Amino acid sequence: MRFAIVRFPGTWSDRDCQHVLRDVLGQETEIVWHRESDLSGFDAVVLPGGFSYGDYLRCGAIARFSPVMDEVARVAAAGKPVIGICNGFQVLCESHLLPGALMRNDSLQFRCEWTYLRREGSSTPWVATIPEGDVLHVPISHGEGNYFADAATLDELEQTGRVLFRYCDAAGTATAEANPNGSVNNIAGIINAAGNVLGMMPHPERAGELLTGGADGNRIWRSVIEAAVAAVA
Repeated sequence: MRFAIVRFPGTWSDRDCQHVLRDVLGQETEIVWHRESDLSGFDAVVLPGGFSYGDYLRCGAIARFSPVMDEVARVAAAGKPVIGICNGFQVLCESHLLPGALMRNDSLQFRCEWTYLRREGSSTPWVATIPEGDVLHVPISHGEGNYFADAATLDELEQTGRVLFRYCDAAGTATAEANPNGSVNNIAGIINAAGNVLGMMPHPERAGELLTGGADGNRIWRSVIEAAVAAVA
């Protein structure tokens, strides 16, 4: 696969994503400046973590107006895989490619720690090879990762299997103690109705090598890569 990794002013996780996708998983990657307006040569798009535009106004609120985001919307509408990680998730919500919003952590503190995520929800290329109920160990690093949506939106997400990852303990139980930021329903990651756009606060690119603490994040990348290979086989 060929991945476009979008860089906004203030992005810092682009190189981490590139390292895991290119050097660990052997995929083609290119870091794309936010002023670009053509992503037609790519198979998937990554919006990495960081502090786009310094997180002024709201996280992701300025980045959503970058020229590249019109193209990201077109790519998403065409059904290609798109992932927003941490700040990228915030940008996707601000761009209305995903519902809801990310608010300040309920602790009002920045949290940088390892979390457990329970895989659930409907079938999507992003988790097709990860059995439902499996627990992944993936770190977070954010101050505004408290996912919120109105009751009707939450009901739709839950009833249609669009919650893909939920904060849980090591045994897979979603508890208040396992929730690092106060996210409603322990939500850590969601997809759009079509199943190709994933937003998640935890950083799979930081769980790409045993040297850095674990490689569970690669299960997400490998899932979408294998889905792409199967589609052209």
